[in-house]
Amino acid sequence: MAEKTLNGTVIVTYRCNARCTMCNRYKAPSRPEEELSIETIKKLPKMYFTNITGGEPFIRQDLKDIVRELYKKSDRIVISTNGFFTDRIIDLCEEFPNVGIRISIEGLQQTNDKIRGLENGYNRGYATLKKLVELKHPDVGFGMTVQDLNAPDLVPLYKISDELGMEFATASLHNSFYFVEAKNIIHDRPMVAKNFEDLVNELLRSNSPKKWFRAYFNHGLINYVYGQPRLLPCDMAFDTFFIDPYGDVMPCNGTKDKEVMGNLNEESWDELWNSDQAEKVRTKVRHCDRNCWMIGSVSPAMHKYIWKPGWWVLKHKVKALFTKRPYDMHELKVVRDYEEGRVTKEQLDACSTCDLCAKINDGLSEASKADAHVYETHEAM
Repeated sequence: MAEKTLNGTVIVTYRCNARCTMCNRYKAPSRPEEELSIETIKKLPKMYFTNITGGEPFIRQDLKDIVRELYKKSDRIVISTNGFFTDRIIDLCEEFPNVGIRISIEGLQQTNDKIRGLENGYNRGYATLKKLVELKHPDVGFGMTVQDLNAPDLVPLYKISDELGMEFATASLHNSFYFVEAKNIIHDRPMVAKNFEDLVNELLRSNSPKKWFRAYFNHGLINYVYGQPRLLPCDMAFDTFFIDPYGDVMPCNGTKDKEVMGNLNEESWDELWNSDQAEKVRTKVRHCDRNCWMIGSVSPAMHKYIWKPGWWVLKHKVKALFTKRPYDMHELKVVRDYEEGRVTKEQLDACSTCDLCAKINDGLSEASKADAHVYETHEAM
């Protein structure tokens, strides 16, 4: 296998100190003694990009040891965090000045704290961001998962990130085993889409080519909010993978049930990646109908199929020369159809992954399930 052709996400723990309204992972934490060991981390392949996530990764007391090992096999590392553990984050960044930090902030103060369920969560996360900026950390950003409650905060948060010179990432509600949730849904699609449209125009008016491609990503989020097929193919399990706290390698974190290609605790990487079981999972990916639009799957696709987002960016940047609003969400047919009554809300709801009757497979081991009531992670605070 050629080196550094893979994009990997390492879920180091399912424990979390936040209580987010759109994610019930905190109710289904992993057992600390079962979580990924350094020996298993050493078995991972070479990667061009690695995301470390959770749960809340900074709950792991040995996170620096994990980063130290991953630095040996990855060109770039970004850690996704809620930013609550400021001292731990700063300490890690002092040792690893090139590691990226992405802090989840779900809106301005009142909105964020309501969604995240962390007392003083906005101030803690924002203070961590400010401290990293003061230390001139080169790779800092924050992002939000957009829903009805926080959509009006989308552009104001982007402007905060722009003033601070930070990356700004976006997502929308998803349902999957990873989030331990099946009931997430956007209720007022036009309102949420309008706020995304405003963000797309802000990004297109910038002088940053990277932000222009972020505009395309957010255009895709409007398409996703309306339940439409992905704008780009999904190649998860082909050039991208996730590994969970138990060593199970999966195509992604967006599937209804946990799809396992193999277990790295028990196999070598090459045995796992080239196994019959891995091929079965890839077949499922090719026929997946969930139409996820998350940066973990879309970013590699944008690089692989660059001519599609590239043409979209070129077209809209030309428009930006002649108009203040180069983008209009009505270029998506479904938006026009909904406004003109050719598609109903009920039909769009049926296109979503929301399933009020779904039984959630949380992906836990039997031992973790037995101990879930014990490990709701207040001990890590």
